[in-house]
Amino acid sequence: MGYVALGIRALIGAVFLASSIGKVTGRGAFGRFVSSVGDMRVVPRHRARAVARTVVTAEFAVWPALTAPVPAVAAAGFAVGAGLLVVFTSGIALSMRRGARTPCRCFGVSASPLGPRHIVRNLVLTALAVVGAVAVLVSGPVDPGGAAVAVLGGLLLGALVATLDDVLDLFRPVHRPSGPARGR
Repeated sequence: MGYVALGIRALIGAVFLASSIGKVTGRGAFGRFVSSVGDMRVVPRHRARAVARTVVTAEFAVWPALTAPVPAVAAAGFAVGAGLLVVFTSGIALSMRRGARTPCRCFGVSASPLGPRHIVRNLVLTALAVVGAVAVLVSGPVDPGGAAVAVLGGLLLGALVATLDDVLDLFRPVHRPSGPARGR
């Protein structure tokens, strides 16, 4: 269980690191996140900035907790992360039900509209966070080589999760404007 705990700590930690940093880094990133929170039509628009601040603050608490050497602190990080993911999933589902097509600013930059894949992603991450919380509390000793592999694997999967919208957008069909063909 030690390697599972390390791998999931790295994965969930990388996801929340990318998420929190992505929402506040770069010109206008936080403003775009605030707009997307308001556009979701889940909270009143005048509350969007306060909700966005709360989300970013909570996300900034998750990843440092997961790096803590004290198992109880790491388990608390997993619990906060799982709670956030449940709230995010509920918000996305409600937003979709209300017909909102706001961009996912989950990691700050993607313009992909929120959809079922975001719900599935969050449900998988929630399940992993729960497994991670249990694993970190019952973990035994690990050898350094295996630990390095587990952490590296978790970081790579976390990076994939954080860039998944961009990767999937590469495979979307290109829509060309209709009209007369040019250059023939």
